[in-house]
Amino acid sequence: MQINSKTKLACLLGHPVGHSFSPIIHNYLYEVYGENIVYLCFDVDRDWLQKASSALGTLEMIGANVTIPHKVDIMKYLDEIDLNADIIGAVNTIQNRGGILKGYNTDGRGFVKSILDGGFEISGKNILLIGAGGAARSISVELASQGASSITIANRSLEKAEEIVKIIRSNFNTDVNAIGFDISQSQLDGVEILINTTPIGMNVAGTDSIFKMPIDEKLDLGSDVLVCDIVYNPDETEFIKWAKSQGSDVVLGIDMLINQAFESFHIWTGKMPTEVDRYKIKELLSDPR
Repeated sequence: MQINSKTKLACLLGHPVGHSFSPIIHNYLYEVYGENIVYLCFDVDRDWLQKASSALGTLEMIGANVTIPHKVDIMKYLDEIDLNADIIGAVNTIQNRGGILKGYNTDGRGFVKSILDGGFEISGKNILLIGAGGAARSISVELASQGASSITIANRSLEKAEEIVKIIRSNFNTDVNAIGFDISQSQLDGVEILINTTPIGMNVAGTDSIFKMPIDEKLDLGSDVLVCDIVYNPDETEFIKWAKSQGSDVVLGIDMLINQAFESFHIWTGKMPTEVDRYKIKELLSDPR
């Protein structure tokens, strides 16, 4: 596309953001659908989040995506919150409508779609979810709305996990509880879907996170468990490799990333990308040069 005086801006707010594939996805979509928009990443420290959110209106950006660790804190700086995002208590997409900033959450919908598109079921399943951040909130709500039988939230801070428990209990009939981060074999037994919603395993420059696991690799997973990771860089995390070594089916984070990006694009432009776009984006992400 050709940048000119009418080009609008969309962005990603987070910390860190250097690993993000979102610019590749969104700038591809803007070009294909003839939108005069460019997408950039901004690494924003927590202390600067309010000023960054104000800039969306000041600079007349069309909106922003929000990633770790700002999905919850960003809400207090917005003018309106979509009902679904309000229940979840986290926002990952902001739309600027004439200076009015409205928050949405497309994480959970994108994640659920990636499971269902893979031919797997959610209804009636016992699910263990690792982490209790903004993504975990969104995913838990969508899993409960899809009829999950039980959801267990494992997190270092039980207080944060209990916040999600309260959300689910207040809105759904799903059995839900919180446990500590150090998952035992007895807590893993009976689980049918295991999900990592933490950034553990992410390829972040200057860290060794890529070599880490959110669960003890000595645990016996069992081949009947569906294992999902929201981390998309690298494509196959240590967590996913561990699951595959035990014969489990897996759902990769890249599918959730693309699905939630499509939802954000639809919020900003009114257009919904196709499966052809999905195929092309995966080609681009396999060689993001």
